[in-house]
Amino acid sequence: MPVSASRFPGRHWRPGLLALAAAVIVILVIVVIGVMFVVPGYAIRTKLPPLVLVETLGGDTTAFTTTRNAFGLPARNLTGEERRSFVVGNSFFRQNWVTAPSSTTARDGLGPTFNAVSCSSCHTRDGRANPPEGPDDPERGLLIRLSIPGAGPQGGPNPVPGYGGQLQDRAIVSVPSEGRFVIVYQEVAGSFEDGLPYALRVPSYRLEEIAFGPMPPDVMLSPRIAPAVIGMGLLESIPPEAILALADPDDADGDGISGRANLVWDIRQGRQTIGRFGWKASQPTVEQQTAGAFLNDIGITSVLFPDENCASVNTLCQETLNGGSPEISDDRLAKVVFYTATLAVPAMRDVEDPQVKRGADIFRKTGCAACHMPQHTTGAHAS
Repeated sequence: MPVSASRFPGRHWRPGLLALAAAVIVILVIVVIGVMFVVPGYAIRTKLPPLVLVETLGGDTTAFTTTRNAFGLPARNLTGEERRSFVVGNSFFRQNWVTAPSSTTARDGLGPTFNAVSCSSCHTRDGRANPPEGPDDPERGLLIRLSIPGAGPQGGPNPVPGYGGQLQDRAIVSVPSEGRFVIVYQEVAGSFEDGLPYALRVPSYRLEEIAFGPMPPDVMLSPRIAPAVIGMGLLESIPPEAILALADPDDADGDGISGRANLVWDIRQGRQTIGRFGWKASQPTVEQQTAGAFLNDIGITSVLFPDENCASVNTLCQETLNGGSPEISDDRLAKVVFYTATLAVPAMRDVEDPQVKRGADIFRKTGCAACHMPQHTTGAHAS
């Protein structure tokens, strides 16, 4: 990675507050307290200090903008050289990968099986993907993770024999995809305490056109929508001891909320460490999260994940020409990592608005802030 420890703390991340909006991202990508369990009979936390609402959610890196590209700006205090690395990383994040062999050698190697042709095709303008609105709407940005009961390699989810850990619903010409998934919605009606009616759609998922034999009867499907990418470098800069200090797996403080840090395998370090990224905190670093997405979502190999993501029985996939070994070079991967790590968090708006302050107070009093930590102090970033 082209980012040294001296660039992330202090001047870049300014140790201090990562306030409410950034804290929401923390729990989306970092399992600090896990799922919030409020047990009936326990008192909601009302003695917590008020939430401090500040505009500069990312400290000195905060971007002040309200445009449609609000999630796509670099950290405000990058140097000129760093901005050039940011721009190069941005290009490899946004542009489509193509089938190998190709004259576009820097971007060939798509698939052979995949879910998307670029990072930005799922992370819309570096933000969250849009879920499909109906059966005829393409499901770009939504994928299905697969597993069976038990632990897999290094303690992670147990992949499905023959299919792996993710359904590859697209493929290049001449190679079969693994299948597709269908979303079925059930409408559930209800009403609020004041009698105002509402209707919710409850989704369920089923697999169809499975190419290489039936799935195991105990297969587990986990739909994942692509989350926003902003603030990842800030989250990576939170000291691990600060995260561990928040864990309360046995509810020692008696507030009815328990959780634990997720320990995952760090490929670079060759050991288990705290998971920070992904909907279930399954990756420990921005680099491993990025390289894992390149492989699982686009079919692009890297130094961290050098083997093509082909089902064991998909011989056409295994025999297809690739875009080199690895298909994304260390330097280009590093620039994409730098890009995702230095995307700025936009400034919070309307911090003095009474309605915003009331919302923050409700957020605190109902116990949300016990899991979604309102602020963190960043530390040195490991290069």
